[in-house]
Amino acid sequence: MRENEDNKLLMHLTNLHTTELGIVRIRRNLGLEETIDVVSWCRKQIERDDANIHREGKNWYIQSDEIQITVNAYSYTIITAHRKNGVKRV
Repeated sequence: MRENEDNKLLMHLTNLHTTELGIVRIRRNLGLEETIDVVSWCRKQIERDDANIHREGKNWYIQSDEIQITVNAYSYTIITAHRKNGVKRV
């Protein structure tokens, strides 16, 4: 069972978004193709049953497999996402 604070993020996933620069940064960090919808991809990672969600200050940190996603807790903006081991998939 997820904690109440984690559920708040899950309840507001429709508000999840990022900036144009965020899209570029996330694609580069994760090695995603340009045709992939970055926000939808991140949303699916956050929704995974094995996703570990915790909040520190103004941000949520989501870890799923080797991916870490950072989301602003007030605006639901995806700030960045990267692979924990630093290896990009192509």
